[in-house]
Amino acid sequence: MKPIYTVFVGLLAIVVFSACKSEFEKIRTSGDPALVLQKANAYYEEEEYQKAQTLYELVIGSYRGKAEAEDIYFKYAYTYYYLRQYVLAAYYFKNFAQTYGGSSKRQDAEFMAAYSNYQMSPTFRLDQTYTLKAIEEFQAFINAYPNNPRVTECNNLIDEMRAKLERKAFEEGVLYFDIRQYQSAMQSFENLLKDFPETDRADEVRYMIIKSSFLMAENSFVDKQEERYRETANLSLEFLGRYGESEHVKEVSSILNNSQKKLKQLDNVGYQEQSAGAGS
Repeated sequence: MKPIYTVFVGLLAIVVFSACKSEFEKIRTSGDPALVLQKANAYYEEEEYQKAQTLYELVIGSYRGKAEAEDIYFKYAYTYYYLRQYVLAAYYFKNFAQTYGGSSKRQDAEFMAAYSNYQMSPTFRLDQTYTLKAIEEFQAFINAYPNNPRVTECNNLIDEMRAKLERKAFEEGVLYFDIRQYQSAMQSFENLLKDFPETDRADEVRYMIIKSSFLMAENSFVDKQEERYRETANLSLEFLGRYGESEHVKEVSSILNNSQKKLKQLDNVGYQEQSAGAGS
């Protein structure tokens, strides 16, 4: 009895599926723009976005220049967003804003174009092209519509993405440090401070610059060491004057002492060489 029941349920499912499919296909091939649009809107409301998208594509041309065209195109752009096809969503939202410049939906479309790029912003370890694009578009939105209620959200999203870019910059500096490319590490950390002057980890970044500077001096040829230890000592003094409460004070103080000792040793060597030369 159970196998018969299973077969019956399976057949019923096939019949129901076929009926649904035939209804969609019947509408899709009807050649009736009004019917197709009516069903596209129904699918959209039911969150069947793939079917809605397919039907909107069929009628966009038929309604071009008519009152319904604006709503069709706007919903059509949203189907790409809801289907997580963010590249195309960004394209169609931006195109909507350009095509329907006087539309009450224009600002929403411009926001969604930026937000689609935000959705494609990856983890900090990957390429940040979409992150930069989203930041640029959110900033353009803020500049164009300073009174829009979404401005606060735009600012929050920009802060979130800038934090991601900052972390990427910091980790790149750490990577250079770990592979003993100390000059590149210093440059990366210095660029971070220029690009993100509001960073709340400035003391940590400057601490890494000092460590990199000291290790670069330590691994330099003798003729470069005096200059580099002196630079390290100056950076350390500046750090201690600026960040007296930092958790890195103790280690920076140690680096300063070691740098000053190295400078004295180098001065003594230079003095001894001069003395030997004068006596020869």
